Amino acid sequence: MHRRIVTLAVLSATLATSLFGIPLAVAVALYFLGKEATELEHTADIAALDAAADLVNSRRPGGLLTPAHGTSLALYGSDGRLIVGQGPSSADPVVRQTLADNTIHHQSGLGTMIAAVPVPDQGGGNYAVRASTATSEVYPKIALTWLGMLGLELVIVTLTWQLARRQARRLARPVETLAASASRLGDGDFTVRAQSSGIPEIDTAATALNNAAERIGDLVDRERAVTAHASHQLRTPLAGLRLSLESALHTPGADYPAATREAVAAADRLERTIDDLVMLARNHDRRPIEPPDISALLNDIEALWHGLLAKSGRSLQIITDLQLRPPRFSTAAIRQILTVLMDNAARHGAGRVTVHARETITTVAIDVSDEGVEGSIDGVLNRPPGDGHGIGLRLARSLAEAEGGRLLQTGRAPTTFTLFLPEDDDER
Repeated sequence: MHRRIVTLAVLSATLATSLFGIPLAVAVALYFLGKEATELEHTADIAALDAAADLVNSRRPGGLLTPAHGTSLALYGSDGRLIVGQGPSSADPVVRQTLADNTIHHQSGLGTMIAAVPVPDQGGGNYAVRASTATSEVYPKIALTWLGMLGLELVIVTLTWQLARRQARRLARPVETLAASASRLGDGDFTVRAQSSGIPEIDTAATALNNAAERIGDLVDRERAVTAHASHQLRTPLAGLRLSLESALHTPGADYPAATREAVAAADRLERTIDDLVMLARNHDRRPIEPPDISALLNDIEALWHGLLAKSGRSLQIITDLQLRPPRFSTAAIRQILTVLMDNAARHGAGRVTVHARETITTVAIDVSDEGVEGSIDGVLNRPPGDGHGIGLRLARSLAEAEGGRLLQTGRAPTTFTLFLPEDDDER
């Protein structure tokens, strides 16, 4: 890119100066030739005046003034014969025209410039002064001027080359940096960010790259988090399935068809959990087409956790306010967040677990509480990952924030976590 910019700039400067310089060079040549013709005529005029002075005094014209180097002067009489000076012995066509009409005539060709000037008529007949010079006398002046013009063009092209190199570096550097950032992004470094260059077009591409890196990074981080902590989400349905099968296996006279139905239902919940995890990991920007059914979700939570808590001698209470406004939230995300909260209450809480879906002034909230006591109001949401406790809660919080909601610890005794769901804009 750098070389192409410099080459294009130099070619453009050369073309521009050539398009301007060639006509100017022709004009310069014509100017010097015209100037030479004017000076030649002026020399002939002076010689004609000297000849006229001799004629006024009734003297035969004598020698002509000494002309400039390279210029010849000659005086011709009315009969066309050479009287004095350097020139053809008889008048050439341009002199004969001047003698015939008593006006100035010029001729240029065959390497010679001629000017014929009439001598003022003094009653003794017509006379003409012929001045001539070789056109080669003017060529050094033209060549010197052309050489100066060529030097000026070289200066312009050199300056253009220098400016093009600087501009090329200014343009190429951010493009190369942008390409390096894109390469790092392709290698998996999603923290890469392209810097502003001050060039609008490049900055637009840099902004697009930064947005893409951020979105891809968020997607990959979320997919890794969901994948790494999938055991938290899969353990509960597996435990339910195992509980149903063990209960039927070790209970004399057990209702095996009923146990099978419960196992199938638990397998369905496990499959639904896997589908939810895949969808949340890969389609985190997709909004739900239909508002989630909070009551149906809480019924599923009750069916899943009632038996598991009862096995530990604990109870589950589900409370749903009437006429909840439909939230703008993914059904899969709500299900997985509540599963994490229920798992946390079952493993680390005590006593009865209460799930309460309620309305606030601006949103819908779902409280999950138990009768245990959390030591810090910040709770396990802010515990470091290395302690093995609260990993699922951090995943649940990231799911909530990705959907535009919030997950907070809102109670210490009893321990309460609240999921705040944004309302559906169409229902406002």
